[in-house]
Amino acid sequence: MVIINAKINTCDHGQIIESGYIVIKNGKIAEVGDGIYRGDEAELYDAAGCLVTPGFIDSHCHIGIWESGLDFEGDDTNEMTDPSTPQIRAIDAVNPLDRAFREALEYGITTVSVGPGSANPVAGQVCVLHTAGSYIDKMVLKAPSAMKFALGENPKKVYNGKEETPATRMAIASVIREQLMKAKRYQQDLQKSKDEEDTDPPELDMKCEALLPVLERKIKAHFHAHRADDICTAIRIAKEFDVGLTLEHVTEGHLIVDELAKESNIPMAVGPSLTFASKFELQNKSWETPGVLAKAGCHVSIITDNSVIPQQYLPLCAGMAVKAGMDPFAALQAITINPAKHIGIADRVGSIEVGKDADLVLTDGCPFEVMTNVKAVLINGAVVSQK
Repeated sequence: MVIINAKINTCDHGQIIESGYIVIKNGKIAEVGDGIYRGDEAELYDAAGCLVTPGFIDSHCHIGIWESGLDFEGDDTNEMTDPSTPQIRAIDAVNPLDRAFREALEYGITTVSVGPGSANPVAGQVCVLHTAGSYIDKMVLKAPSAMKFALGENPKKVYNGKEETPATRMAIASVIREQLMKAKRYQQDLQKSKDEEDTDPPELDMKCEALLPVLERKIKAHFHAHRADDICTAIRIAKEFDVGLTLEHVTEGHLIVDELAKESNIPMAVGPSLTFASKFELQNKSWETPGVLAKAGCHVSIITDNSVIPQQYLPLCAGMAVKAGMDPFAALQAITINPAKHIGIADRVGSIEVGKDADLVLTDGCPFEVMTNVKAVLINGAVVSQK
């Protein structure tokens, strides 16, 4: 396929082609050009009047494990029986037939990062999926992609209600440290058994096994942290154990923006913001936060936290950030290339570049505007939604 007569925003270096073409071969972007396409490809898609951008990416949500229209029956978000559950995997709970996937596709969201909820300080493994498909293993881009940790009110509420540890922020941090220390010792014992012939490997520990990719920096630690003090705790723990870090939610990030800007460009997923301030740690929630962080040089993504906000409102959330002062191109990057980097798949998606997957969205106007229509959505070069 060749998409012709398109206005193209590549999202890589701010390049905008006013009228150009995109050649797609074997599901990949083979060529991006300015002007009239001169080749002889048989299948042409005329995108006159349309803006073409990369497929939109949500770097933090619970689509398919917190299902639409269901209560307990479709809620597999949190395993609230143990504060430390690194061995559980979000991929084992995702229902790809949930209507939320179809709704996401229709609005241009092509990739989602799906994780366990934030009831447990050590919550479990995250996976990255395309939104098209019915067989989950064929939708996976990366699994595991991260390990979810949680600080603040959510673990406090769950375990205080049970009258169990952790009921304070101190105890939440201690649960995380203890599990990471155990995993580190397990890692050392495994290495010792490889180095010394007469040393047996440690007894299998699924929790520690799940944390090895974090300690080896193969995947990052995604820390749920709304309040400024919790954000600082996440950074402190990541430094203690020398693990890669992303910050999830960052509701009060604008209150400590000068310090966050110094932290080696830690990826930050801001949101969900299209909600009521339903708990104390959201009292400083603001649409200005992503723009303030981006202007300071921070690496910002915008998220829905679906089902907190329906997946299809991701572009609207970016638009609301623009209305509150965020640069429009920074906002587009916050739902394309930045989340791709955030979740570790920027080599495949997030920008319109030769060699990347042909995940594309065609709109008849600015994607942030409520009245804009999504005309077509492509994943791996195939049209998966069209109007």
